[in-house]
Amino acid sequence: MIKQISSFLLLFLFTLSACGDGSEKNTPETPLAEQVVNASTDFGGLALYTLRDTLAGDPKGVLKKVADTGYKYIEAAGYKDGKFYGMMPTEFKDYLAEVGLTPVSSHHGDITIETADKVVADLKEAGFEYLVIPVPPMGAFSYDPVTKILGMNQSIETVMGNINAIAQKCADGGIKCLYHNHDFEFKAGEDSIVPIDYFLENSDPAILNFQMDLYWVTKAGADPVDYFNRYPGRFKAWHVKDMDDQGRFAPVGEGNIDFKRILAAREKSGMEFYLVEQDMCFNHTALEAIAISHKGLKEIGFE
Repeated sequence: MIKQISSFLLLFLFTLSACGDGSEKNTPETPLAEQVVNASTDFGGLALYTLRDTLAGDPKGVLKKVADTGYKYIEAAGYKDGKFYGMMPTEFKDYLAEVGLTPVSSHHGDITIETADKVVADLKEAGFEYLVIPVPPMGAFSYDPVTKILGMNQSIETVMGNINAIAQKCADGGIKCLYHNHDFEFKAGEDSIVPIDYFLENSDPAILNFQMDLYWVTKAGADPVDYFNRYPGRFKAWHVKDMDDQGRFAPVGEGNIDFKRILAAREKSGMEFYLVEQDMCFNHTALEAIAISHKGLKEIGFE
């Protein structure tokens, strides 16, 4: 099962590719990025998935740039063989502290019920508070490279059972668990069930809550605020990413998502932290994009 989900994720990653196709690896900070960095103060979080290609070459150097850009905390997406970006949990925690970053959450697409205890223990050692299940786990995530459609290939009952079991493992180990959405969870399947509604209604908020990706909710044609009103307090984290006029990922503030309206409903949602994320970049390198997004956060009113 691990191999199966890994294959799906690898296919998904290679198809999306990292922001700027990794071209920023040997590209110095541009004047624009430097201007944004100099104007910013330390606040907000960054999902490191945005910088996945860059991190692969120089994790410590890139993490330092994240801190210098003004971000205060991070969400990891680079755990393998008991290490975070090639660093043992304690080393990773210590280095983040050295550069002024706090580990808050970590995505684990290949997690299973069997591996959860080890992952949770490593997260605790590294100082994380949340484990995030980023896709339907244990082989249930599907991606069609032709249609670019994301989805599930197992029954909703099976997927929910596995998510709840992993969440219970997290709770037993002292880590909080969130489920992260894409667009398909907000669309009714052939059984007329809307997956996210089913997940919300068939999970215990003491064990499992949710990380709302504001881009993907919007992409699905759903309204984040409507979900905050229907399920108050369940969305403990947000992924903040914008959408351009072509429906593509964009830096925060350069798209058309009404973040001010969404932010006004923060208390209703239960949001405790938020993270900039951009799956792909089109007009900027990844490092430029995160700098522009940080400036956009401040202008919108994020703290």
